[in-house]
Amino acid sequence: MLPALLVSALMVLLTVAIHGAGILALARLLRVEAREEAEEHIHPMSLRGIAVTLMLVLGLFALHGIEIWAYALVYLLLDALPTLSDAVYFSTITYATTGYDDDGFAEAWRMVAAIEGVNGIILLGWSTAFFVTVVARMGRSR
Repeated sequence: MLPALLVSALMVLLTVAIHGAGILALARLLRVEAREEAEEHIHPMSLRGIAVTLMLVLGLFALHGIEIWAYALVYLLLDALPTLSDAVYFSTITYATTGYDDDGFAEAWRMVAAIEGVNGIILLGWSTAFFVTVVARMGRSR
């Protein structure tokens, strides 16, 4: 069980670092965009503002995709799942905590999958909080 906990801890640290760097980059892009909108007197709810919001959603989605694929690659390296397709699918449903059947998953590494579920909830919550904050600021800019 100790190897699984060590792998889990490393994956949590890695995915939090990825997520933090991604959120920081998105926040910086949004600050630049807000400055430009203010200078050019563009309303945040304009077509441009909506496009920026969609870009933000895609950016957050990409961050989660990177994190899901990172877990999938670990599952392959650990030989916990047989194929990349299985690993990506398993990682996606585990990360999003939508439920799964872990019959084909190597028993020695099940704790990694369980912790991925908890990690995914936290990272999805972080993204949600960030997105809600951005949208609330857009609403106050009217």
